[in-house]
Amino acid sequence: MSNQYRTPTILSGAGSIWSSLLILFLLTGCGINATDKEPFRAYNLDFNWGEGGPNAFAAPGQWADANPAEHIQWYKNLGVNTIQTFCVSCNGYAWYKNGKVPEQPGLKYDFLTEMVRLGHKEGMEVYGYFCIGSNTRWGLENPDYSYGIPSDRHIPFTKKYLQYLDGAIREAVTLTGIDGFMIDWFYQPNRSSTGGEWLDCEKERYAELMGKPFPGKDSLTEEDYNQYSRLAIDETWKVIEKAARESDPECKLWLTCIDITHPHIINSRMFRETDILMNEGGDLGRIEQVRGMVGPQTRLITCLANWNGMDAKTVAREAVEKGIGLYGFTKPGPNSLLPGADYFLSKPIDSFSGDYRNIATFARIYNDFTLDYLNK
Repeated sequence: MSNQYRTPTILSGAGSIWSSLLILFLLTGCGINATDKEPFRAYNLDFNWGEGGPNAFAAPGQWADANPAEHIQWYKNLGVNTIQTFCVSCNGYAWYKNGKVPEQPGLKYDFLTEMVRLGHKEGMEVYGYFCIGSNTRWGLENPDYSYGIPSDRHIPFTKKYLQYLDGAIREAVTLTGIDGFMIDWFYQPNRSSTGGEWLDCEKERYAELMGKPFPGKDSLTEEDYNQYSRLAIDETWKVIEKAARESDPECKLWLTCIDITHPHIINSRMFRETDILMNEGGDLGRIEQVRGMVGPQTRLITCLANWNGMDAKTVAREAVEKGIGLYGFTKPGPNSLLPGADYFLSKPIDSFSGDYRNIATFARIYNDFTLDYLNK
């Protein structure tokens, strides 16, 4: 890793508290591994959400002219040591070239591959992304295996879908050289958004995993549904983990959870085996609830994004004190980027709102400035 990582001072007038905390954590194992030599500082310019698609996801090809060099410079100026970008975004198209998964129409650069190459030159890790529960292109092409194409979880984890997922992961890891990838929306289809009905393919999957016929949605008990769901997620995790590790034994898996304590996932195999576990809900309380359920290699991180309503300054300070990594994301502007770090450092944090307030907080913490720092 590069020497860009410096000891941060995150509280005005507080002195350099991080160096003391980091030494304590490394020596005692209180919350982070002895291998976690640097604080986890990540961000994502999110290509999932946009205009022009058949749902709320970005139309195929939106931001297809994104320039990897410009993106790397944006992330570098923000001060990240970890970039999360995309293998396949929710519209179902790839951000790399020469694979079986169709690339974003009009993709100007071999985006993900170049992000990895340039990011590594700057000492940054670069992660891709797969949305496990939603993929518009796959849903359109496999209507008998998808509950339509809402911008919501719509894909049951059938053998047919797992075959697709296996191939997509193997080619992305092999072709691009990513350090790992984020796994998102790893829950069952949202029954409320799919009308509560069950596809024949999922009834068959239920029978395969439960060893008994699907009883009908009105006769399905909560206990059986939870058991089936945990089995379906566990079998999918096995496919993901195997595809990643066989493609690159060093590939890291990053699991993000909207509800990290959901009964379908809590205390699961993937909690113990994943390299990174993130509470997308942002609060630190639920991270503490699962801290004893993770493996010795697992890094715990939290998310600061506008949708979860967390107070950036408060959560960021507490996360650093507890050895919990930081991450955020937001939709980019029309040019695939946002204003640079200098903009977010030019005004007080409290003068910003929404995700801009979060970014202003990250720009200070990630560059080791006090939270009241102004670039005058």
